[in-house]
Amino acid sequence: MIENRIYNFAAGPSMLPEPVLLKARDQLLNYEGSGMSVMEMSHRSKVYDDIITQCQAELRKVMNIPDDYDVLFLQGGASGMFAAIPLNIAPNSTADYVISGNFANNAYKEAKKYLKDIRVAASTEAENYVRIPRQDELVLNPDADYVHVCFNNTIFGTTYHYIPDTGKVPLVADMSSSILSEPVDVSKFGMIYAGVQKNMAPAGFAVVIVRHDLIGHKSPLCPKIWDFALQVEKNSMINTPPTYPIYICKLVLEWIMETGGLEAMKKRNEEKAALLYDYLDSTDFYKATADKADRSLMNVTFRTGDNDLDAKFVKESIAHGFSNLKGHRLVGGMRASIYNAMPKEGVEALIDFMKDFEKNNG
Repeated sequence: MIENRIYNFAAGPSMLPEPVLLKARDQLLNYEGSGMSVMEMSHRSKVYDDIITQCQAELRKVMNIPDDYDVLFLQGGASGMFAAIPLNIAPNSTADYVISGNFANNAYKEAKKYLKDIRVAASTEAENYVRIPRQDELVLNPDADYVHVCFNNTIFGTTYHYIPDTGKVPLVADMSSSILSEPVDVSKFGMIYAGVQKNMAPAGFAVVIVRHDLIGHKSPLCPKIWDFALQVEKNSMINTPPTYPIYICKLVLEWIMETGGLEAMKKRNEEKAALLYDYLDSTDFYKATADKADRSLMNVTFRTGDNDLDAKFVKESIAHGFSNLKGHRLVGGMRASIYNAMPKEGVEALIDFMKDFEKNNG
């Protein structure tokens, strides 16, 4: 580990892999003999065109994206896509939304501005989103343009361990906090999108993976910058893209391939999560807040049951070299986000601290 680096458990922007940061440091002033930083070069230059093209190619390779899907890098993050989706792929102005957490609900509320017929297919809001709606709870409209889900719920620490069956209706998934954490069958989805600041890159853009037959039906209200068909034509460069985050994304994708691909990544993530959940399940001092069947590999939420004790935990954790363990303001408690870049040693160190805290305060 680089000297004086802390263990950053932030939900996003999150920590990046150290090999990626080191390579970016070495290339900061002079990228591959260009004589300039990536931050300085024209997005219309040959050298930058190679970067964005390589990034797209690496993503296709890492995720095994079929040829009939387009890959876009769009500004506005996932929240921007909450509007871009209904404005691009809903020719009949109808969609179903599964509400499993705060961001799923935000996507639904944004889409309501643009769609004439939008329905809630299922919701666990009444249970404070401690679980994912089951397949048999989904009430789906067979004539909908798409069904939207948020695959991993960062705030509540839940995730889908199944791919919803939506029949012939395209499934659209926000995978902002789980993308690249494990293999996924892209062909089961009409569209996958993700804000990159969890597992992919610094904040600044959203990755959009969309089946080609779904685009070309945009609403007249759709801004030019979010016109999927036009962005495909212009290779995500209608205007100046977030050049440096895309470059870092390329380095992250190369790092994933160098460390065994998504199968190996899944194994490492499962090992890290198992360590933390096993400890939480072994003690009465802490309580994991998500239902066991739907626990996230990326965001582990827990609490002591005493708000003052939770606050003391967060304060002392900072003094012990940890960062961002405070739970989201909507739920309180604690949250450890253990994305791809978090080493197993970081989780082990956290557990040691948790044991000491329990010993001193139990």
